[in-house]
Amino acid sequence: MTRFPSPLRGIVPPLVTPLTGRDALDGEGLEKLIAHVLAGGVHGLFLLGSTGEGPGLSGRLRRELVGRACRLVDGRVPVLVGVSDTSFEETLGLARHAAECGADAVVATVPYYFPLRQPEVVGWFTALAAELPLPLFLYNMPALTKTVIEPETVRRLMDERGIAGIKDSSGDLAYFAELLALAPARAGWSVFMGREERGVDAVRRGAHGVVPGGANLRPSLQVEAYAAATAGETARADQLQHEITRLAEAVFTLGSHGGGFIQGLKAALALAGLCDDALALPFGRLSEPERAILRERLTALGLLPEAPSASA
Repeated sequence: MTRFPSPLRGIVPPLVTPLTGRDALDGEGLEKLIAHVLAGGVHGLFLLGSTGEGPGLSGRLRRELVGRACRLVDGRVPVLVGVSDTSFEETLGLARHAAECGADAVVATVPYYFPLRQPEVVGWFTALAAELPLPLFLYNMPALTKTVIEPETVRRLMDERGIAGIKDSSGDLAYFAELLALAPARAGWSVFMGREERGVDAVRRGAHGVVPGGANLRPSLQVEAYAAATAGETARADQLQHEITRLAEAVFTLGSHGGGFIQGLKAALALAGLCDDALALPFGRLSEPERAILRERLTALGLLPEAPSASA
């Protein structure tokens, strides 16, 4: 385990989970992908988030991934593990496994089956914080959980010393501004933006970092944008944010509704030779026409070599 910084800052990619089949980890791809993102200078890794298909993987596979990834990272950056589940005991069990493997923190949404009231949200996270072996980051993802972790609830949970911060993927900038306003009340508290198209703006406003799926493909681009934003290099940061947005539009707008961003990202990583593009059910690989479109887009962005001409 690496020494966990307080507050955590920087670019923390939600790592794709490379697969070769429905319940089979692509070990070679995982090794290549982790080496790739670490070479890009990222400040941490987030396993088993939405981009990592955490809720769609078996308990066995999740545990295998955490163990392998922690060994590969070997303390070079903090490793955060998504432990979101509808079951308290399953959440706790995966968190304990993560601690045994050397992870540095865990990340959890609210349980995502029954709609919850805010007192139940407080009760869930308070109970977790009391038993977790690692620091906990709240994960606000109302589009997938049906429940917002309201700002007043966040304020109450900041009194729990085992909770270290929050990642917000709601896309609600007014809500995010309220989170930033709360942050100074607790030393060491981190607020992370989960929408990469708003990463530079979020950092300028005081966010501690960004959790960008596109960093699986171009980690150095995200790291450079974060550095420019924190240094007040406005023109440079804006230029890099434009590149980030172009990449997101190229990769995340193919495939089926809901899972398209994962399908596109995994296909892009496969085209780049980093890992297989198999997905957990119910999603599948991009169709061949979609894959051809993606190849054209990535080639236009300079991320793939030009195909040789027929006369060559």
